[in-house]
Amino acid sequence: MTSWLMKVLPVMLPLLLLSTTASATEELAAGGSSGGLIALGAGLAVGLAGLGGGIGQGNAVNGGLQGVARNPQTAGTIQTQMIIGLAFIESLVIYGLVIAFMLQGKV
Repeated sequence: MTSWLMKVLPVMLPLLLLSTTASATEELAAGGSSGGLIALGAGLAVGLAGLGGGIGQGNAVNGGLQGVARNPQTAGTIQTQMIIGLAFIESLVIYGLVIAFMLQGKV
């Protein structure tokens, strides 16, 4: 990961979680439904899936490019296998999006 992301992520993630959890807790204390917690779950599903997928795809592309740089004759094979791997990684991110939509339907 980049150095700025390593500095920003530990600060932003707890702030995001605390702010959304506090608003959801206030809504429940006021007699509201659990819509705030469902929104929190949906946001976490999409956010964590996107974060994990982005990191995984970055690592996959990095490995593929390093492999092609070391052995240019295998570029076609490496590219095919890398694209299949990227599709599998992206399918997990789409599962996170589907879960978020399912949670939003519960509100």
